[in-house]
Amino acid sequence: MAVVVKPDWLRVKAPQWERVGAVKETLRDLGLNTVCEEASCPNIGECFNNGTATFLIMGPACTRACPYCDIDFEKKPQPLDPLEPLNLAEAVRRMGLNHVVITSVNRDDLPDGGAAQFVRCIQEVRKVSPGTTIEVLIPDLCGNWDALATILAAAPEVLNHNTETVPRLYRRTRPQGDYARSLELLHRCREIAPWVYTKSGIMAGLGETDEEVRQVMQDLRSVDCDILTIGQYLQPTQKHLGVQAFVTPEQFEAWRVYGESLGFLQVVSSPLTRSSYHAEQVRALMERYPRSQSQGQPQATQV
Repeated sequence: MAVVVKPDWLRVKAPQWERVGAVKETLRDLGLNTVCEEASCPNIGECFNNGTATFLIMGPACTRACPYCDIDFEKKPQPLDPLEPLNLAEAVRRMGLNHVVITSVNRDDLPDGGAAQFVRCIQEVRKVSPGTTIEVLIPDLCGNWDALATILAAAPEVLNHNTETVPRLYRRTRPQGDYARSLELLHRCREIAPWVYTKSGIMAGLGETDEEVRQVMQDLRSVDCDILTIGQYLQPTQKHLGVQAFVTPEQFEAWRVYGESLGFLQVVSSPLTRSSYHAEQVRALMERYPRSQSQGQPQATQV
């Protein structure tokens, strides 16, 4: 099989290691994990330089074995750490974050999929940093919609759940996932808490076609998803799924334009885009499209 050569447009800037080291020191001091490190994100230098991080709770061991993901699934999941929400909130305070992303490994071993731990993290952040907007990037909870309602009752500003790829590639890419269930989760979120901004993301370069990507975008809009991220899949190690193609920046831009034509409030689409990349930009989006619990759908303000 021919080797797909990594193109120049996927080069990242060298980080300022002093700033990166300061963020890592905070994380290690508080015993926290980040998806930036666990999933080998290419943007770790830029995000750590900016003093931001996506916190990975209930990990780092995952109960699913998605062959594209670098998070460990071979270790046995550990009992939940009761101090994790307090330590996460302290990290938010120390780092002075205006926007925080909280995600998790899949915890299919827990009856609620970890929903209660998400809630505790949200509550503790609210206590120490009430001005910080909170985004939760959640697993599919095995279709436990009561668990979803529990998370939404804690009132995060953004609920993110990634569809990851096109339906045809699910069996190979997300063998324990279900495309229809992921769409249903986003649909249920809109029904339960219409004031919450919903978000999803997909990877490109796994063998999908342009037509399939556009169909996923249409499906996401059919459940009123607000924000979409599209980025290039990168193979973490030789044991993971290989890259089938490196998608050009021009194609990513075409998807961005198409997504905006469908009515997404925001589409972030580029080779280095990841689900939480520049997630803090959602604060500007919230100012332009304000929502409240008494006012479901957003209206664009005059600018």
